[in-house]
Amino acid sequence: MALLDIQNLSLAFGSTQALAGASLTIDRGEIVALMGANGAGKSTLVKIVSGIHRADSGKILWNGSDYRADHPAAASAQGIVTVHQSTDVVGVAGLSVADALLLNHFVDGRQPFFLSKRSVRRQAAAILSEAGFNLPLDRDFGELGTADRQMVAIARALSNKAQLLILDEPTASLSARETGRLYDIVRQLKSRGLGVLYISHRTADLDALADRVVILRGGRNVGAFSRPIDFNAAIETMIGRSMTAARPHRRDQFDQTVLELQGVRLLEDSPPIDLKLRAGEVVAITGVLGAGKSRLLSALFGIERFAGGNVLLAGADFRPASPADAIAHGVVMAAADRHRSSLMPSDWPGESIAATISLPHLKQWYPSGFLFSGRESREGDRAIRRLGIKARGPDASVWSLSGGNQQKVVLARWEAEPSRLLLLDEPFQGVDVGARQDIITAIRAHSDRATLIATSDPEEALEVADRVLVMEHHALRDVGQTSAGDRQNEEYA
Repeated sequence: MALLDIQNLSLAFGSTQALAGASLTIDRGEIVALMGANGAGKSTLVKIVSGIHRADSGKILWNGSDYRADHPAAASAQGIVTVHQSTDVVGVAGLSVADALLLNHFVDGRQPFFLSKRSVRRQAAAILSEAGFNLPLDRDFGELGTADRQMVAIARALSNKAQLLILDEPTASLSARETGRLYDIVRQLKSRGLGVLYISHRTADLDALADRVVILRGGRNVGAFSRPIDFNAAIETMIGRSMTAARPHRRDQFDQTVLELQGVRLLEDSPPIDLKLRAGEVVAITGVLGAGKSRLLSALFGIERFAGGNVLLAGADFRPASPADAIAHGVVMAAADRHRSSLMPSDWPGESIAATISLPHLKQWYPSGFLFSGRESREGDRAIRRLGIKARGPDASVWSLSGGNQQKVVLARWEAEPSRLLLLDEPFQGVDVGARQDIITAIRAHSDRATLIATSDPEEALEVADRVLVMEHHALRDVGQTSAGDRQNEEYA
């Protein structure tokens, strides 16, 4: 008898058929990976199991009995715990890490009325110890980065004594060391008889953990693979086309220099960085979490400050005082956590596709201060067609879109007006292979701007870039072009 048995689930949102007869089984002590392009139905299936949505038809058996959960707390009470990709629901600014770890206990009344801070810290420390994570218990949750928030979410889920753990892109923001720790934890859960439904676009995750891979496309099952898993075949089944045909052509000749770093230091005691980017060139920087990749992009966008050195943009001194100043000079950026940095809250007027794209351009598009929807709608329509965004129209909420389509909207924001330098921090986080190819094609379509990408995944760097650099301890080293441009290596620092 399977731990979880999903049979022919279907669910439509208006005219959009999100699921069309999807099925899945998970046994105790089994790790099943769910793969599918953005919009394939993965999130919808998980939300049904998690108690967020209710299926139009189909059946779910839990431990052999009919399963129904009208909200996530009901699913958790039955032993099904989900750790979602977005960690905004895990905690809020003002709560300590210890408070966030015990938040569920406070809500459901498992804690006594009078509770000391020492008791909270002791219980929170026990939760972290069991998960194998090390976080400062007194730190404000609002000050945590994406990776640390993810660790809090996973640790809290493990403390709920789940029988089935659903992990949605759990390693997207984790360093290699943290990822290895997570692998160990998931294997331990498997050895204790827990079932794991693992959603990831990283084949390294699935290769390390998955007993089986189930693939959805168009809301229905299109394939399944058992160990040893042929990931090339699995990916081609998922996207419905050849991977070789999808790869972009690499350039090896570029135009004028757009950005030049001369002896730039990210910290007072860090080594100097020399770097040139030319128009039409895509350069990717890879390295572990905390190596300095995000700090470099943030300094170029006016969020951080360089500790020393000179920056030239199109040959002129460039010291942005703020992101608005950087944008005015033609330097634009999509940050790592799109949910916190690029998307308006779901209950705000500006959460549509069109409004999300227009937000940084309002002063330029509407100098009189009066907003007219025509320009926004045209740009939204254009983005949907050019980037292949799966949405009912430009007025659709970005929060109704899958992760890959949300990221396309964020990119479309900076495609709406010309720019000199595009900065992308972890642009493929939570993005499936098919959507990633669409985004890569859009990134590489420009010959008049340079693109600098920070990614912790070397495979992603090699897939998108003309040249790949590695950052270690806030210092860069060049590993060269990814194709025929090796003869230009000597021209770059």
